[in-house]
Amino acid sequence: MSAVRPASLVGRTEDLSFIRSFFNDHVVRGAALLLTGEAGVGKTALLDALADDAARREVRVLRARGVQFEADISYAGLNQLLLPLFGEFDILDDGHRDALRVAVGIGSGPTPDRLLTSTAALLLLRVISVETPLLVVVDDLPWLDRATTAVLGFIARRLVGSRVSLVAACRTGSDTFFESSGLTEYRLPPLDDASSAELLASAHPDVAPAVRRRIVAEAHGNPLALVELPTALSREQRTVLTALPAVLPLSERLQTMFASRVAGLPAPTRELLLLAALDGTGDLAPVAAAATGRAVIDELAPAEADRLIEVSAGDRRLSFRHPLIGAAVVAHVTSTAERRRAHRALADALVDQPERRAWHLGEAAAAPDEKVAALLEQAAHLRTRRGDALGAVMALTRAAGLSPAPADKSRRLAEAAYIGTDAGGELVDASRLLAGARAADPTAPDSLHAAAASAFLLINEDGDIDTAHRLLVGAIENGDHGYDAGDDALVDALHSLVLLCSYGGDPALWDPVFAALERLTPEPPDLLWAVAQTFADPARTGPGGLARLDALLARVGDDPTQVVRIGTAALYPDRLAQVRGPSLRLVEHGRTGTAPVRRQLGAIMQVSLDHYHSGRWDDASRLAGEGLALCEEHGYRFFAWELQYVQAVVAAAQGKPATSDALVADIVRWAVPRGAHGARLLASHAKALGALGGGDFEAAYRHTCAVSPPGVLAPYVPHAMWTALDLVEAAVRTGRTDEAAAHATAMRRSAMPELSARLRMLVLAAEALTTPGERAAELFEEALACVDADKWPFDTARVRLLRGEYLRRRRATKEARGQLLAALESFEALGAGPWAKRAAAELRATGYAGPAVARARSAALTAQELKIAELAAQGLTNKQIAERLFLSHRTIGAHLYQIYPKLGVSTRTALRDALDSLTQEVGD
Repeated sequence: MSAVRPASLVGRTEDLSFIRSFFNDHVVRGAALLLTGEAGVGKTALLDALADDAARREVRVLRARGVQFEADISYAGLNQLLLPLFGEFDILDDGHRDALRVAVGIGSGPTPDRLLTSTAALLLLRVISVETPLLVVVDDLPWLDRATTAVLGFIARRLVGSRVSLVAACRTGSDTFFESSGLTEYRLPPLDDASSAELLASAHPDVAPAVRRRIVAEAHGNPLALVELPTALSREQRTVLTALPAVLPLSERLQTMFASRVAGLPAPTRELLLLAALDGTGDLAPVAAAATGRAVIDELAPAEADRLIEVSAGDRRLSFRHPLIGAAVVAHVTSTAERRRAHRALADALVDQPERRAWHLGEAAAAPDEKVAALLEQAAHLRTRRGDALGAVMALTRAAGLSPAPADKSRRLAEAAYIGTDAGGELVDASRLLAGARAADPTAPDSLHAAAASAFLLINEDGDIDTAHRLLVGAIENGDHGYDAGDDALVDALHSLVLLCSYGGDPALWDPVFAALERLTPEPPDLLWAVAQTFADPARTGPGGLARLDALLARVGDDPTQVVRIGTAALYPDRLAQVRGPSLRLVEHGRTGTAPVRRQLGAIMQVSLDHYHSGRWDDASRLAGEGLALCEEHGYRFFAWELQYVQAVVAAAQGKPATSDALVADIVRWAVPRGAHGARLLASHAKALGALGGGDFEAAYRHTCAVSPPGVLAPYVPHAMWTALDLVEAAVRTGRTDEAAAHATAMRRSAMPELSARLRMLVLAAEALTTPGERAAELFEEALACVDADKWPFDTARVRLLRGEYLRRRRATKEARGQLLAALESFEALGAGPWAKRAAAELRATGYAGPAVARARSAALTAQELKIAELAAQGLTNKQIAERLFLSHRTIGAHLYQIYPKLGVSTRTALRDALDSLTQEVGD
């Protein structure tokens, strides 16, 4: 199995660790280990790694390998093993030396006694190991001659106290003369899915990701199969999933290993095995139904006796002992005609299972057949609703191949391309399918599915949003769908158009969406309507979609497309928590390869935002990183900015400006040339949040105004709701009271208070910031009464901070401390460093006798002086400090001139070191 050995064995770290520890623990007293495993599982590669490792540790390695044509030659294996030691036989006494020389064929004389030969071989190894430790490595044990296996069994039980170790490998369940009872056995398991994918990608980097997943699924963790199966595929098959046959062909090496064993079975047994392999479920019921009137269990007995299959008569199940035995039956022991007859028989037996029946009919068809093609198309739609995007693509492609009419072939290939882009995750394959659709019917205009697929391919390459938008709008407006609300292609196209409009961030892009919704008959589907109302411009139309959205959330289910689309509708009304369970399941299914990649990415994005709002910031960043890796692997470059936004906003809130700024720069650099202004607006949110936390209110005001101008919530910019309070706070702190008040009014007049409790809290907090007198206190109290603090920890803590600042200015010191302490505790729990510093500074200004105030008093600074010194040390100007503390900049300057001599400094640049020294003194 040298072909499977890369520089380091993939997925075998734990196996190697166990075997090494087994021998290392026995290095002074000898040890023997029997390594077992299925054919091709990697036993030889592991033995090679152990031998290499031993050689590096200056252990002498002796090797032998069973060879079938030498199995009848006595001591052939012993000759192979001891060949490097022939020159050292003289260290034995004459009797043992001569017996060993005769046994291995380099001496003459009568055939030595078996016990004498075994003892001589053992003595030779033990004597040599006194100077240099030995490792005996034996591969393919069942093919060794009987005499050698007897000697090895004798040696294996007598290594205690020596510096000799022995490891022998054999196939699980194989017959051998080696007596292994009493020896430690280690069964080498198949590779897990992640290691299988890594090995396959390393050995065959040119194989398309979707084809890799198919091979991984069929190889069942067998390294030899992972390396060999791609070699039997054509170039087209290696790059396009849909060109793969139902059962993968075997390479010559795999044929040699498996096909010969199947060929010797009786013909009736092979026929039943063919039915079982083509059915692929392990259920004997359809096999028995297809083989009408035959004694299935009895006729399978020869295959079971030869250890090719296992049959459970109780639950009537059949399993192939090796995953490639079924492939060997299908590909190399039967003819094409036999396979077609078997598929037809299975189709007749599966009349109550339309998907499986359609697939078998498709495999049985020898010429174009519209009836079968239509059945396959229906099966594809069932698979799509179940979330099996790749299965749907395969069914549609097979349907296209059986379509007599070019228009039908083109339409089905276009739908396959759309599913590939929208859900499947294989953009290269989708591009080929789309090209095939156009080639099938060159004169026909693009179908809705073709246009949607083209739009997604365009934005993931170097195209721009406007071009993709025009392409899809044109297909919708010129289609022959009659605006039928039951037309799946039309509804899919409109969902795609909604996303394009959101990415574009231009209100004008939305006009065709709502024009189409008005024309849908009898009425738009509930989900499409909810998405249009709550995602496009929720600050104005959101409440109109809430009833339908809440009904959908109550029965969300596990359909990947439905989960992500409902999550899209739930985003701005703050209902992501209600779809959290299905979204997390979708993420997990994506990790195991049982969910479409594009849908997995959508769920990752939504769960990441849910984590952010619920205060699980590390989880949010980690999950976004997982999504970014998927984008890179599958070519979804355009969607990376959504995940970078999550990481940027978390980094900004945590006070990591370098990280946040770098992510924002990446978003802008990618999005701006492509007209993805929606991405640029989200980047501005991260910049604004970082500036607010750091006390740079002028920059915060500038960034929030980039999202929405003061006094209005920008239409079709739903993120303007998330930055609205930021704008009001920044405006107040920079003296723009009119702008702050106008924006608070716009928030109150919008639909924000009706969409969610969190948004209502933000509206009331903005009004409190801009309302004079006692009414502000009432508004703050109303705001905090809206929400459960644990559900929205960061937003709640921010409002508590604002309320505490207000109370301190009103000299309600005790009440202020309560709010500020609660805010500080939340910020610290979140890891929101800059915000915690703001809360701590406000606490000190109230005279709070905590550790920070004790440090300040030790330097004879007042609480206010300490706060001014810390802000100046952070680099804020006198004007910025004044805006933050509601003082004049002249007062700040006067305070600084009093602070300098108290700290023993004469300039602003020395403040930080002085404050650090002060903290150290107090700590000591």
